Amino acid sequence: MIFSFTNRAFAQKDQVEGLWLNEEKTAKVNIYLAKDGKYYGKIVWLKDPNKDGKPKVDEKNPKENLRNTPLMGLLILKGFEKDGSAGYEDGTIYDPKNGKTYDCKMTFKGSTLDIRGYVGISLIGRTTTWTRTE
Repeated sequence: MIFSFTNRAFAQKDQVEGLWLNEEKTAKVNIYLAKDGKYYGKIVWLKDPNKDGKPKVDEKNPKENLRNTPLMGLLILKGFEKDGSAGYEDGTIYDPKNGKTYDCKMTFKGSTLDIRGYVGISLIGRTTTWTRTE
């Protein structure tokens, strides 16, 4: 039992875990492995965190009761499963700029991460490239 605890404590993080700067360089997202064995990501830094002297909120959310949720700490990547050595699939990405959620897959490429959001099939979508950061 002690060995299994020690083994987990020193387990190496997955390549996709950590801080990523979005393509526009306006937000940092922390990607982590959750207890359910899937990968999630939340906003942990914003270049411009305030609007009119108050923290920015998820004003475009389609659910009216969530429009006052702060963007800082917002979970935007959900439910990714590792697929092979560099792929992560079956997740979703939420875009607070328009309040829409898209199917998503991620591809790890060393110091960059390709994020492809799409509707239905991945051929119909858009890819953005995030950069590893501190």
